[in-house]
Amino acid sequence: MSSRAIAALLDRLEARSAECHSLMVAHRGHIVAEGWWTPYSAERPHLLYSLTKSVTSVAVGLAIADGLLSLDDRIVDVLPDHVPSDVSERGRRLTVHHLLSMTVGHPADSLGEAWRLEPHDLVKGFLRLPFTEPEGTRHAYDNSTTFILARMVERVTGLGLPEFLDERLFGPMGVDHAEWDRVASGAAFGFHGLHLTTEAVAAFGELLLRGGRWGERQLVPRAWVDLATRRHIDTLPSEDGSGDADYLCGYGYQFWVSRHGYHGDGSFGQQFVVVPSHDLVVAVTGAHRQAQDVLDAIWECLLPGADRPDGPDDDDALADRLRGLSLASVPGSAAPGRTVKATLDGSALPAGTIVTVDPVDGGWLLRLDPYPLDIEVGHGEWRESAPLGRPVVATGAWRADTFTADLYVITTPHRVRLVIDAGTGTATATWNIVPLTDPSLTLHLRHPLMTRPDVA
Repeated sequence: MSSRAIAALLDRLEARSAECHSLMVAHRGHIVAEGWWTPYSAERPHLLYSLTKSVTSVAVGLAIADGLLSLDDRIVDVLPDHVPSDVSERGRRLTVHHLLSMTVGHPADSLGEAWRLEPHDLVKGFLRLPFTEPEGTRHAYDNSTTFILARMVERVTGLGLPEFLDERLFGPMGVDHAEWDRVASGAAFGFHGLHLTTEAVAAFGELLLRGGRWGERQLVPRAWVDLATRRHIDTLPSEDGSGDADYLCGYGYQFWVSRHGYHGDGSFGQQFVVVPSHDLVVAVTGAHRQAQDVLDAIWECLLPGADRPDGPDDDDALADRLRGLSLASVPGSAAPGRTVKATLDGSALPAGTIVTVDPVDGGWLLRLDPYPLDIEVGHGEWRESAPLGRPVVATGAWRADTFTADLYVITTPHRVRLVIDAGTGTATATWNIVPLTDPSLTLHLRHPLMTRPDVA
């Protein structure tokens, strides 16, 4: 693999301002490049958002291989206790195939409306909504479909989705750190919420590239990998005619078909890409909305470098660059001895929250009341604390009368920028990207995270 090609990929992502947190490239079964943008690091699991769906698809395939489920099984038969009394005929006909391919007949994502109708039973809410198109005829991205698939797998296997995948997939692969966000009942979302390291994401892509084989074991039937990753339905452009090229190539069974191979995709830059023609797997995590830019960079920068190695000087230059990847720390001074107290105006934290910043050796202690919540903040470095169970890594600085701190919820794409005006005693706390599940920082610092998407 050309080191210059990988460097060109990094250049392209930087030019497009696509904030990446990690990158791993595997070619012919070997990792040829890997890097993490500090403060992100190799050992950290990272929230994958909807990339989770592709993993849930494999769980469905395993249940089918075990003879516990079939593509023709209907929701109403597998989950009869979740069926509303007035379910429509179209709702009665919906099968595993329709859920996997997201061709259930809803015109758009049903998640918010289904949960509004049935706050404690998403399956029932999903079936209560009108199905405006005949099943199997039109693709509409619908998070509820994967939630229902997860519940069907659990019903027929007798295991929770995380436990089933630990036993059948992650355990045999040596992945012992899969973490799952959950809905209020304790069930895994299924369509979202899986946390894996970048290495584990790349390994999942490599498993698929090898037709479900891991070492000497066939963990997933090759027939399922082939079936799940091929096109089952056309994907449509937006109503205004816009659309990204690699999201208009068709949809498989919870996988996107690409111009080259296929990929799994999660909000804000969580991706794995499998290119069988080049024996290539790429895993990326990040915090941006330029998924198509990343795919374009892989096709245009990386693919031409496959099977074209460069010299040792280029390899060394790339290695140095990968070791030095970092997100920017907050510029400014330590202003030793300065304490400030301010009142927040809302956003990531409730309005009226009292923020106190006290200097400590090499940084500050940030206190949020009335919780109370203490967070360590470094100067010129990132400091880690876990006040509610989930780690937060923070850096900060003073510039004149303004104190700024970046609080990274380090196992996610998200961070909060806290800005305090010492002169006015006021503060703001805003997300770089607002989490899809809930905007409250304190919720995202709890482990395990138990919530459900906003349905306002």
